[in-house]
Amino acid sequence: MARGGQASCVTRLRLAASVHVYPASGSAMEVCGSPTVTLREFGCEQSLLSRPDGSASFVQGDTSVLAAAYGPAEVKVSKEIYDRATLDVLIQPKVGLPSVRERAQEQCVRETCGASLLLSLHPRSSLTLILQLIHDDGSILSCFLNAACMALMDAGLPMSCLFCGVTCAIDVDGQIITDPTAAQEKESRAVMTFAIDSKERRVMMSSTRGSFSVNELQQCVAVSQKASEKIFQFYRDSVKRRYSKTL
Repeated sequence: MARGGQASCVTRLRLAASVHVYPASGSAMEVCGSPTVTLREFGCEQSLLSRPDGSASFVQGDTSVLAAAYGPAEVKVSKEIYDRATLDVLIQPKVGLPSVRERAQEQCVRETCGASLLLSLHPRSSLTLILQLIHDDGSILSCFLNAACMALMDAGLPMSCLFCGVTCAIDVDGQIITDPTAAQEKESRAVMTFAIDSKERRVMMSSTRGSFSVNELQQCVAVSQKASEKIFQFYRDSVKRRYSKTL
């Protein structure tokens, strides 16, 4: 049920973009592997929950996450910060209790949201973001980030910029795979997730595992920055279509 009687909107888009890396020297260096970055089909629905201040579901291929944002609200005295809001991020797995993996993902999402939100506008209050995993078929951290951004937008919280998550994997042949599935991640020797801001396409947060060279890291950053342009366009199209139905 949509909060406030607003109709929720589901939008889907297949994303693809050509990618080149431009080093500081100004000479163009083509990304290894295919020059085309392909992302799985995306889907988003906002305001699908009535009790949170903002909510969103985000789908990347078969990976699905549900996000709910609460606040600003009263904060416990033990967590109160005099000059800014307290931000809590909770990730709930599909079954069972959160593990070390979920705690690490919570920290990544918390750091990204904290850098984007204008927490100083709500001192001595709390903001809570809850992310529920529905299905994991790879690129789960980037899906968490995208769902979190859409939920914060739906809640109307002040932000200095939007952000999105992009996951890249490097296979045994050195090819870069964007938005990999769980099977592709398992067969890759390195997996990297980047949070990109919408203003200057800067890297706000990175999470990496596996072995890779500095050059491969730079190429994955460039690929993620280029892919983020299409994701931010998806954000705009999703919100535009939603509010065009409610006017």
